[in-house]
Amino acid sequence: MNPNEILSKAEVLRGSLSTGFRDEIVKSLYNEAESIAKRAVKTATDKKYDLDQRIDRLVTSPIVGLPIMLVLLAIIIWLTVSGANAVSAMIATVLFAIGDWGNALFKSLNIPWWITGFIWDGVYRGLAWVISVMLPPMMIFFPAFTILEDLGYLPRVAFNLDWLYRKAGAHGKQSLTMAMGFGCNAAGVVATRIIDSPRERLIAILTNNFVPCNGRFPTLIMLATVFVAASFPPALTSFIAAGTVVGVVLIGIFFTFLMSWLLSRTVLKGEASAFTLELPPYRRPNIGRILYTSLLDRTLFVLWRAMQTAAPAGAIIWVLANIPIGDSNLARAIADWLNPFGLLLGLDGVILLAYIIAIPANEIVVPTMMMVYIGAGMMIDPGPDKYFAIFSGNGWTMLTAVNLMLFALLHNPCATTIMTIYKETKSLKWATVSVVITLGTAIIVTFLTASIARLLGWA
Repeated sequence: MNPNEILSKAEVLRGSLSTGFRDEIVKSLYNEAESIAKRAVKTATDKKYDLDQRIDRLVTSPIVGLPIMLVLLAIIIWLTVSGANAVSAMIATVLFAIGDWGNALFKSLNIPWWITGFIWDGVYRGLAWVISVMLPPMMIFFPAFTILEDLGYLPRVAFNLDWLYRKAGAHGKQSLTMAMGFGCNAAGVVATRIIDSPRERLIAILTNNFVPCNGRFPTLIMLATVFVAASFPPALTSFIAAGTVVGVVLIGIFFTFLMSWLLSRTVLKGEASAFTLELPPYRRPNIGRILYTSLLDRTLFVLWRAMQTAAPAGAIIWVLANIPIGDSNLARAIADWLNPFGLLLGLDGVILLAYIIAIPANEIVVPTMMMVYIGAGMMIDPGPDKYFAIFSGNGWTMLTAVNLMLFALLHNPCATTIMTIYKETKSLKWATVSVVITLGTAIIVTFLTASIARLLGWA
């Protein structure tokens, strides 16, 4: 039999192999290696398990492995929720004071109001919002995430979730790219380079946005605090808010698996690839490396990229708010035009306008909504204690809050992530598909939620 015949026969037989065939080969190789090692290596003690193995029996256990992951995620989110608000308020106070000083300086120099407003109330205020809202959560989330990474825990996450991703027709390493998406979806998209299979890498790219990034956490935290945790005693507020956000995150993870499953059985059909994951030993976290990786390499990099897209967004919303239309302005007119469609989704026109403007940076969603609701000429923050009164005064109900959480979780990627998807896939088609998949899912889910709630008399 010549080589070509052998290859042809192998290709035919490949289709009859079970999906776990490669795993069985790897298992047999490791068993044989262990057998040889036992015959050739003598140890001073005869401990059945060392410390790493004892820990792994817990963190990779099919029974308690996933609950441990959820507890760690909840702790990180609780730290972010409880620690970020006060720091955000302090940074915002300083930055807005600088903006007021610059505004007053321009006025004293008789610079035209529209130049002063465009620069200080538009561009600068948009940047100030992004920095004050985005920086504190990142300074908490990224170091906590990097500690787990430096400790050697993240490969255990991939190990625990591999079987779920395989059932969804995706790759186990997608769990690592999903974890990166919590910080920044653009970073999560870049991280998919660790997946060798082009098909499975594309699935990971298209579904990464279902994990809420750092830019969406402020909106989720605000809604969880104002509408859910407010009815509980103050001592429990941060725990209830964190629990609500964790619940929203789990919904996002569910849609990651669901969309991966749908893609792998429709437009991205193909044979699932297997990978061998050798768990590294646990390491003592390196504080210097953690600070460099989390604060410089991640926090400042992501913040700078967000600032580049937030500046034009701040300029646009200022222009819309300062072009008069009758007794109102262009921003309010557009919101009123969008309102019928917004109500159909359990939202309103102001929310849709805020998300259209916030395509460059999700951090400005809340101040944009406040600006339009109050009728101000620039993005403002009346204070968390006034949020509920303003929202309720503009027709919000619990359905509005729930659907906004779902929309914030599922909606289209930000401009930075869309551009990153285009660069990574080198395809305008797949960048467009990423928007259609996520925005389409957000519209369908909020429409169904609103319809069911109204049918049952809950709204």
